[in-house]
Amino acid sequence: MNQSDYLLQEATNFIHSCYTELGIPEEEQNKRISDIESEIHRTGTYVHTSAELTHGAKMAWRNNNRCIGRLLWDTLHIIDARHIYTAEDAYDKLIEHINFATNEGNIRSTITIFPPRFGGKDPMRIWNHQLLRYAGYESNGEVIGDSTSIAFTKECERLGWSGEQTNYDILPLVIQELGHTPKLFEIPKEIVKEVEIIHPQFEEFKSLNLKWYAVPIISDMKLEIGGIDYPMAPFNGWYMGTEIGARNLADEDRYNALPKIAEIMELNTNSDRSLWIDKALVELNIAVIYSFEKAGVTLVDHHTAAKQFKAFEKKEMKHNRPVTGNRAWLLPPLSSATTHIYHKPYKNDIVSPNYFYQEKAYEPAT
Repeated sequence: MNQSDYLLQEATNFIHSCYTELGIPEEEQNKRISDIESEIHRTGTYVHTSAELTHGAKMAWRNNNRCIGRLLWDTLHIIDARHIYTAEDAYDKLIEHINFATNEGNIRSTITIFPPRFGGKDPMRIWNHQLLRYAGYESNGEVIGDSTSIAFTKECERLGWSGEQTNYDILPLVIQELGHTPKLFEIPKEIVKEVEIIHPQFEEFKSLNLKWYAVPIISDMKLEIGGIDYPMAPFNGWYMGTEIGARNLADEDRYNALPKIAEIMELNTNSDRSLWIDKALVELNIAVIYSFEKAGVTLVDHHTAAKQFKAFEKKEMKHNRPVTGNRAWLLPPLSSATTHIYHKPYKNDIVSPNYFYQEKAYEPAT
């Protein structure tokens, strides 16, 4: 099958699914497919209408096997940026995305979609893994900040950026136009909402100086709709508490806060049999939930998220849509056995439209 035939097949499948969900008659579906076929033969590709782009992006969220928060897929807000081709204009759109999604803490699920891939070429790419992310510095075997950002931080420094060498330096945005060198843009500090992590009982938590940014905006995945790839399509929902409390701040190779929390709690850390790790982990997650609520920032706890996923499954069954899932990702990293997901198998079939990992936009320096 050549590329044109493949694209038409994918487009046909998408149009039928999308238009049927939108209640558009079969006659109009066939007319649209005929138009797409002509466009593909004429140009080698086709352009999604605004309605197709909007519903396609929502379908992609609904189909993503790793996401536990799919109940709210139809609430996704789409910013159409397909007309943007310069790094400077893209930066303006990304700042708009951060502001709109943050919404003073009342977070809005949002995606900004830039021009699609054509002929194997990407008009633009964002180098960042997330629009908001803390830098990581390595010196003499010691890590300051987020260890997962060390390689990208070095790239930013190579491009001329210099951080303050703290645990919580917000990285700049790096945007590259096709055929041009990457450009680096600072994110204004005043638009980055962060939450200081405090505990409702243990006041000493303040001394740990823990915090995290409010909005997780994934920016290195591609959005695929009907055979069309959008390599630059940053999107966000909001955090599940355990993402911060059981991973980002807790992992030994990240911020490794559990030993210090155990010290505050005066736990016996001489033996794992004391379950000090578990006790500290629970209290850190209590602190994250408490802090986000106190700061007025949207966040869901893992028990509520699991119940929402169960509601999503029931809703999909009513629409005769099979629920696919990657169980390893759906299970929360804390108290997973208390959720219905733990006791249920899921098929990890890939359904289109969807969000996919793609090759990095840059080769990390060695």
